[in-house]
Amino acid sequence: MKETPHPEGTGCKAHERVHPRWRDLFIAHLEQSSSVARSAERAGVSKARVYRARRNEPGFANAWALALERGYEDLEMEMLRRLREGDLLAREGTKYEFAAAIRLLALHRDDAARSQAGRREVTAAEIRASIDRKIADIRQRIAEDAAEPEPDR
Repeated sequence: MKETPHPEGTGCKAHERVHPRWRDLFIAHLEQSSSVARSAERAGVSKARVYRARRNEPGFANAWALALERGYEDLEMEMLRRLREGDLLAREGTKYEFAAAIRLLALHRDDAARSQAGRREVTAAEIRASIDRKIADIRQRIAEDAAEPEPDR
């Protein structure tokens, strides 16, 4: 069977050489970004390749879950720090997106709960309840912060 060449720029990575440590690159970026697409791009592989590796390689699947869990923990801690310190601006000088961060945490709480429960001797329901309490606490802090009057400058 004759192989059809892939023209430049088609995005097909099947025949391209990839970095021998692409998995490590992917996992490191996933922990920082929580974005599969951006992490795959940074590692120089397709999303299909990372999903296939996750499906077929238990060690990689565990590293993936742990990276997401750590990333969500970092996001949660960053939100709490910002609220405690009154740091409400993002790097660009725009208002920090607390609502978006809370939505992201809430969206992925079930995945995080399953991942944590697998490594600890607690049920996924207990982990979800703990995450729900933390999200409620963050929402309460945001509401309290919004209710405080602006200081005169």
